Formats: sequence, C-alpha cells, structure tokens
Amino acid sequence: MSKGEELMQSSGKRQRFSKVEDKRQEMEEEEEDDDAYEEEEGEEEESELPLKQGLFYYPTTPTSFVVSDALEPDFPVIYVNKVFEVFTGYRADEVLGRNCRFLQYRDPRAQRRHPLLDPFVVSEIRRCLEEGNEFQGELLNFRKDGTPLVNRLKLAPIHDDDGIVTHVIGIQVFSEAKLDLNRVSYPVFKETCNQQLDQSAKYSHSSGNPSFNQHHEICGMLLLSDEVLAHNILSRLRPRDVASIGSVCRRIRQLTKNEHVRKMVCQNAWGREVTGTLEMMTKKLGWGRLARELTTLEAVCWRKLTVGGAVEPSRCNFSACAAGNRLVLFGGEGVNMQPMDDTFVLNLDAANPEWQRVSVESSPPGRWGHTLSCLNGSWLVVFGGCGRQGLLNDVFVLDLDAKQPTWKEVSGGTPPLPRSWHSSCTIDGSKLVVSGGCTDAGVLLSDTYLLDLTTDKPTWKEILTSWAPPSRLGHSLSVYGRTKILMFGGLAKSGNLRLRSGETYTIDLEDEEPQWRQLDCSAFTSIGSQNAMVPPPRLDHVAVSMPCGRIIIFGGSIAGLHSPSQLFLLDPSEEKPSWRTLNVPGQPPKFAWGHSTCVVGGTRVLVLGGLSGEEWILNELHELCLASRQD
Repeated sequence: MSKGEELMQSSGKRQRFSKVEDKRQEMEEEEEDDDAYEEEEGEEEESELPLKQGLFYYPTTPTSFVVSDALEPDFPVIYVNKVFEVFTGYRADEVLGRNCRFLQYRDPRAQRRHPLLDPFVVSEIRRCLEEGNEFQGELLNFRKDGTPLVNRLKLAPIHDDDGIVTHVIGIQVFSEAKLDLNRVSYPVFKETCNQQLDQSAKYSHSSGNPSFNQHHEICGMLLLSDEVLAHNILSRLRPRDVASIGSVCRRIRQLTKNEHVRKMVCQNAWGREVTGTLEMMTKKLGWGRLARELTTLEAVCWRKLTVGGAVEPSRCNFSACAAGNRLVLFGGEGVNMQPMDDTFVLNLDAANPEWQRVSVESSPPGRWGHTLSCLNGSWLVVFGGCGRQGLLNDVFVLDLDAKQPTWKEVSGGTPPLPRSWHSSCTIDGSKLVVSGGCTDAGVLLSDTYLLDLTTDKPTWKEILTSWAPPSRLGHSLSVYGRTKILMFGGLAKSGNLRLRSGETYTIDLEDEEPQWRQLDCSAFTSIGSQNAMVPPPRLDHVAVSMPCGRIIIFGGSIAGLHSPSQLFLLDPSEEKPSWRTLNVPGQPPKFAWGHSTCVVGGTRVLVLGGLSGEEWILNELHELCLASRQD
C-alpha cells in the first residue's frame, strides 16, 4: 500500500480516493494516446512543445502527478508519483502533508517565494484553488538543490457526488529553466535599495553614529520584496493612484510600469469580466495607457461609423445591445404601429461590417417598448414591451453562437406585471434586473425584479425595499461595482403630475437587505474642458457604464433649449458624487432622442438611430471612442 493510500485511509476519505485514482489514470491514458499520435506525426516539434487548447500535450516528457486534499486547510499534498520525486529531488515523505508552494522557494529553508516568480501567475493559482476552477499555466519552480525549473502546470479539481471539490490533481511537466539567477529579472530592484543602505552605512561610519539610526530614514515599505509590493500593495490601488505613486522613487516606478502589475491593478479595480473584455485593446495600447485613457478620458472622441447593409423595414422604439463585438437589434415599431419580431446583427470584427438578419427557427411575439439584454457574451434576453394583444411580461432567450439560433421562452414563479418603457440591466453576467415602466392602464410602476438565468428553473424574485424611488418610465439603469445599480431620470410621478426627472438613485443587490437611496449629486467645479453643470431632467436617454465604474448620460427628451447631445459623467462610488460635462471633439449624432446605445469591446460606445422631430433615423451609426483606436 502506498503512503498516499495510507494517509487517505487514516483521514477517512477512502471512498473519494478511488475517484482521484480514476481521474489520474484517465489523464495518463490521454497522455498515452497523445504519445501514439505524435509517433505517427513524426518529429516536427522536437524543439517546441506547444500547449493545445484544453490539453496538456507533451508527448516525450514524463509527467508528474500530485494530489492535494481540498477539504483540509492549505491543500496538503497526499500523493506524488515517482516522476515528481525524480525531477524535484524531494522524496515523497518530505512532501506529504505540505502545500506544494515549497517548490517556489529556492532554498528548502526559505520563508518566502523567490523574487523571480511572477506574482500574477501565483495570484491566478490562488484564485482557481479558492473558486474550484481549473488552472493551466507556466511558473518558475526549484529543485531541492536550488536548480531552477519551468513547471508547465495544470490543476484539475475533483468533485464528489454533491459537487464539492474534495481533491485537486496537479499535472506537472518540468523542463530546465535557462536562467541566470544572479541577473536582475521580474522586476527585482534590490540594487537600488542596497545602494541606499550601503551609502547610509558609509555615512554612519564616518560620522561615528550607529548605522541602524540611518536605516530608519529609509521607508520601511521599500524594504519589502518586489512580490509583496506588487501583489499585496500596488495591485490593490486604483489605476489613477498607481500612476501617482510611481513618482515616489525609481524602484516603485519600474514596478508600476510592469504590465503584469498593471493588469492586476485593473482586474482588482474593475473586475475579471471587465478586464477580460478589454484584453484585446491591451494588445494595442498596453494596460498602463488604456487605464490612463479610461481614467482621464484624454482620447475620447466622436466619429461617424459607416457600415454595409441596413435594418429593413424601417422602425422605431426598437431595442439593441452588445454581445461581445457584435451589435444586436430586436423588434421595434413599424409602419402603422406594427410590432416587429426580427433580429439583426452587426459584427464589428468583420473586415467590412454589415447588418445581417439572423435566421431563427421561431421568434418571440413582435413588440416595441421592450428591453434587450446580453448575458455571458452571447445570450440575448428579451423582456416585456407592447405587442399585438397589448402589453407583455414574457422572457425569451437566444444563444447567438448556436448553430441554429432559436428563441426559447423562460418562465418560472410569479412574473412582473405586463409593462412597456421599463428599464433593465444585467449583473454578474447572468441575472436580469427589471425596474419600473408603465402598465396597460397607464399606471407608472416603481417595482424591481430579478431573474437568475443560471439556475435550472429560473424564478422571478421581487426586490422588496422599505422605500423606492417614485414610479417612472423612460429611465435608465446602469451597473457599476459589479452588483450596484444606478437609476437616473425618466418620466416620474410627482404628486398628481408626471414630470421629467433629473434625480439619481442607487442600490446594491449584494446587500442582505438591499435598499434604494437617493444620491445628492452636485455640479463639478470647472477644470479644463470639464464644466460645472447638472444634467437637465430627461427621459428616453441612455446611460453607459464605463469599465472604471463611471456612468455617462447622453441624449433624451429634454425641455427647453438644452442640447441633448451633451455628455455628462458621474462617478457614483465617490464620497460626494458630482456631475461633469464632457466637451468631446468629433462628429456627434444630430439626433439624440429615441436612439439606442451600447458598449462594444469595453471602449466603443455605439449610438444607433434617433428621432429628428419629423422622422426616425435608423441606419445612422455613431461611435464614441473612449480610448485611442489603433486601426
């Protein structure tokens, strides 16, 4: 009986160990199959051993297996195979019961990771273990004698019948790391600090003062390793603060200029979903420049976008949203108030983007005054609106990436009242939130509902609060901070009257008992091109959530002589939020009412259509660029 099995039996987990063994054997069989395949293919890839999507594919290199117990603190190792012992120099009895991170220490007696390790990779491993996700990547390890190794690592969680992660299998392919460990690398800038210490020591020797008195003059933070500075301090700051702290000294500046650190900063500040969306832009601009431009809006500009095709027949009161880098439009009001039920897509990744009608097996009932939202990058969700038989409260979902896209109705629980001119948004990439609107009898609504579409049986849930904003229609809902929602404007009930609103409200759905509260937003004092002005009351406008959590308000039906094309900016996370106006160069839309707007790729705000006062302009497309285009 192996030592791993003995430990499993003593801890009372024998029944789960068989699953781990099955998984390990399955992976070994896959590797053997890959070996056979490679022998047939020849020796074309002797010098390079590429990673294949979804596989660890190393035909000639022995594979190390490690099994860790996920039910014990710190994921202790309970099994290693012989290959692990040969490559690392550690015997199994030296490894069992320990976390495998000791391979990141060059000296077995070391108390911290080697500074050459990439903290971003270490952070990803920690996140995947905490969330029970797979990990695949490459990091630096060390043999027992201190020899550096490249570890191409895959972590695979093992679940029990209840879906709980009980073990984690580590598949390791080791290779020699051709590194000069005496050379400064990722980013290790101890030389600067050591020079300061040496100069301080010389000074104290000549003056006769104890050296430690001089060392106190050096900032204690600078005595920390680069990994601690990058992962535990700098990555937790906001992007605008990281740019400022870079002026402290040369070492901090070099750390803040590192792309891995900048990505961690943006990821911690904006969330993993947002940074994933922005990944393509960083290949052109880099995380540092992109974060600066999204923070300062120094590169923001309007431009008219010319595309092929057309949305026909013409219509108004449609709804549009972004699905990845695609602009999607559904429904609308045709001639003689005819409800439309067709779907159009504009793929902006195409060399020559053009509108195309999506061929679907079945469509929801035609409607206008509805909402269209996107979930998880490709799922479209339609709710409510006005159809042939009156107002609707149904939900239809379409997978845009399916081979044969089909609208499917979703029902569960007590749905909201039938309505139109409501507002909706999505949180966590999978939950639809619906608020307000107008009933068939013309009654304005103030309720808020949530529908989680990730569950097997989605069920509507009303968000009950002790107080709610006045009933309204034509308002906007914007998501910031992942689970926080900002409501602005609309036609709101005020006593016996219905008036345009310029009020702002917020709610955090992550709270145990979510509550609406009104934000007291003042006008920002003029600085440069940003002027002091509170947006006039309006309805049928659009609100755009920026990656950094700020909200842009644009267009709408406004009383008086105010320009609907004026842009307003608000950061609701500030202690005292204040409105700013943005003077944006370029060619803005002429018609900023009755349009639809969505964000594509995180930095492109597309404005579709609008009302000229006499006719609806549908096939006119403008783009508000939030960052520099590198076309």
